[in-house]
Amino acid sequence: MASCEATLSRSSSFQPSFSHASSSFFLKHHAESSRVYLKSADSLKPLSTEGLSSFNASVFGKTLKIHYLEASSSSVKQFNRFPHTAVAKVSPGAEGRCIRGKCFVVGDNIDTDQIIPAEYLTLVPSNPDEYEKLGSYAMIGLPASYGHFIEEGKTKAEYNVIIGGANFGCGSSREHAPVALGAAGVQAVVAESYARIFFRNSVATGELYPVESEVRLADECRTGDFVTVDLERDLFINHSSGKQYALKPIGDAGPVIDAGGVFAYARKTGMIAASA
Repeated sequence: MASCEATLSRSSSFQPSFSHASSSFFLKHHAESSRVYLKSADSLKPLSTEGLSSFNASVFGKTLKIHYLEASSSSVKQFNRFPHTAVAKVSPGAEGRCIRGKCFVVGDNIDTDQIIPAEYLTLVPSNPDEYEKLGSYAMIGLPASYGHFIEEGKTKAEYNVIIGGANFGCGSSREHAPVALGAAGVQAVVAESYARIFFRNSVATGELYPVESEVRLADECRTGDFVTVDLERDLFINHSSGKQYALKPIGDAGPVIDAGGVFAYARKTGMIAASA
């Protein structure tokens, strides 16, 4: 599969809109002049959506992958319907620091074997299909008393916030743990405390915000409560109970996660050269 780094020209008339269907995101264009800018090794060229016979897009973690078939391609094998892929990082704006949704509540010492058992570590997160499959197994190792984090037959959880107790993410130092949660749709974990390696892996991968609470929220919330994690104001709001709680500031980890992980942040800030 041919691939190239890409950016979406936010200043042009290209304004992507997304409609959710079976955990996939399909790209639509609003004007004939819509453009996707594909940055290849040799040039930066605009690719008009009119030049595509078919295309779709999927959100892969904090990456937007646009899979497309050029109209001039007359012969494409069935197993490779979209032979070209463009990649663009999705960086949250101010709204990305304010996360709203249902929460899933767990207790103390939730380890990485419970988050993603070792038997699924052969899945490669850089492969979009395997990334999605990895997400479908998130929290599958939890005791049955917690209930299902992801309903059978689905690849995404209905919960985008996890509330944990003390020492969340303890156990082996597998980066698949935050990646699996991110792939399942989790945007933030709010816990009393974290195992250091899980916290660092969450920041390094940019998959989710590991936030510490000032009080033990695992005793204050119930699975299914509708909550807001406001990282701008360091505030947790449980809309189901009407209560608010202080959060510890995310600090210097925030911009790294905003950028999509440590390598994306390093490129953004000029610490390492941007991809050609």
